[in-house]
Amino acid sequence: MRKAWIVASAVVGTGLAFVMLLVVGVYLVAGNLLGGAGGAGKSLAKGAVPAAYRDIVQKWGNLCPAINPALLAAQLYQESGFNPNAKSPAAAQGIAQFIPGTWATHGIDGNGDGVKDVWDPGDAIPSAASYDCQLASYVKDVPGNLTENMLASYNAGAYAVIKYAGVPPYQETRNYVKTITTLEESFAAPVSRVDPSEQAAAAIYYAQKKLGTPYLWGGTGTSAQGGRFDCSGLTQAAYDSVGVTLPRVANDQYNAGPHPAREELLPGDLVFFSDDLSDSRAIRHVGIYVGGGYMIDAPRTGAVIRFDPIDTPDYFGATRVTEDGAKALPTTV
Repeated sequence: MRKAWIVASAVVGTGLAFVMLLVVGVYLVAGNLLGGAGGAGKSLAKGAVPAAYRDIVQKWGNLCPAINPALLAAQLYQESGFNPNAKSPAAAQGIAQFIPGTWATHGIDGNGDGVKDVWDPGDAIPSAASYDCQLASYVKDVPGNLTENMLASYNAGAYAVIKYAGVPPYQETRNYVKTITTLEESFAAPVSRVDPSEQAAAAIYYAQKKLGTPYLWGGTGTSAQGGRFDCSGLTQAAYDSVGVTLPRVANDQYNAGPHPAREELLPGDLVFFSDDLSDSRAIRHVGIYVGGGYMIDAPRTGAVIRFDPIDTPDYFGATRVTEDGAKALPTTV
């Protein structure tokens, strides 16, 4: 839900022409960026890790060359969604999802309080980093990428990585390696411009056709709901129309790709808003950027899908959705 002080920027008829000019103009620029540099650095993206854990992830994510803070954050998100009380049907426990046997062997007293507690992120996060680095030491002489071999060891065991001289030919293991390394990009602060999504223009086209549609809390556009949406339902449907499946809620959609800076926004980027600008898990609103400082969004009960400005005090950041990034997200966090 958007705050009451955010008001509509244009009526639907005028808005359609407005957004088309924005999209055409900015996409001429975007096309020139496709050959540019992309990628991510090793520092954490703004708010990607809850503030309570950011410093410890940043510190322990630099424990050895095989890991980095963004990779460690991606593992924690994949395992538990940063939930320190998570427990799986397989008895995996805590924010890092250690099973009891592995914790007994590899758990460490990361916060120095004299207790190794799997439920305490101050111990579990350092233990996850320490375990990763130990696995990396087992496979350091194996050909290929050390980080990928480490992740494969986490999933299939170091013996399998050594036996196959790299990531073993197990589909589950290869998917695991790709998932974590893709999510890494969503938790890293980019060090250069990231490429625009190929699906972005079509996602905007979908959203602009919904201008004027009344908001519905929990709405995903079904016929039973009269084709109405809430904020994340609209962005989910817009990208679903081009074959990209996003999670249902806004704070999970934030992890569907790298995070361009405000001055690097392009049409089709998702833009996010929060009352806590230090924690992506607190995001409460999302829209789809159209250029010129405006987005299409479903603001709140009593409003319609419309254009709104993005430069407000609760602006959190943006995500450039990628197909691989969306596929890498866990189905539940």
